[in-house]
Amino acid sequence: MDSIKIEITILKPVSTVWELFTQPEHITQWNFASDEWTCPKAENDLQIGGEFNYRMEAKDQSFGFDFKGIYDEVAPLENIKYHLEDGRKVEVLFEIVDQNTTTVTEIFEPDPGQPEPMQREGWYAILDNFHKYVENY
Repeated sequence: MDSIKIEITILKPVSTVWELFTQPEHITQWNFASDEWTCPKAENDLQIGGEFNYRMEAKDQSFGFDFKGIYDEVAPLENIKYHLEDGRKVEVLFEIVDQNTTTVTEIFEPDPGQPEPMQREGWYAILDNFHKYVENY
């Protein structure tokens, strides 16, 4: 299965985008795909070999899971590479368009047990939620 690539352009400087993407107090504000979900807890040790764990839960408490991974590469304000618990690789690129505009691109290996369109839509919904959070920050 080929990697999936999604991207979004955010009207904020890369320093702001990076901070809101990587700091736990901000991650809990945007890291969910819809209003029926929440991210009550985020831990993030942003360094090579560091781990992250984002708790994602349905607001009605019917379902929840931990989204965990380990960082393989961290280049501040440029890119992040990590692998998930199941070994799938993810890359996040932060591209400066101009002084007040940043494009965020996520490239991820899909879960072979889930339909690709569902994964693309879910990851994009979270990235779009991030976009809205940052532009309203």
